[in-house]
Amino acid sequence: MDKEILEKIKPGAMVKVYERVKEGDKERLASFHGLVLARKHGSEIGATFTVRATLAGVGVEKVFPIHSPDIKKIDIISSPRKVSRAKLYYVRGLSRKQTRQKVGV
Repeated sequence: MDKEILEKIKPGAMVKVYERVKEGDKERLASFHGLVLARKHGSEIGATFTVRATLAGVGVEKVFPIHSPDIKKIDIISSPRKVSRAKLYYVRGLSRKQTRQKVGV
């Protein structure tokens, strides 16, 4: 993964993650588009980032290992202006409109 992209993955960023999914003997690329809530463990081997999206009115979170070979590409859609916290777990209790106002996405 590029160093530039790893630096841009931070809480408050909107990202689109393309990961390889194996279903039986077939393989396909699945995308997951959402808000980065947390980035943990820097850039070491076990580093992860959490992405939250709302699908069909239900909040869904996925934790992605940064160095996973299954992640093909990460698109940074928007970066935050200024986020007041290192972890945005409080977003779980907010509506979509309130989230945009607080985070500035």
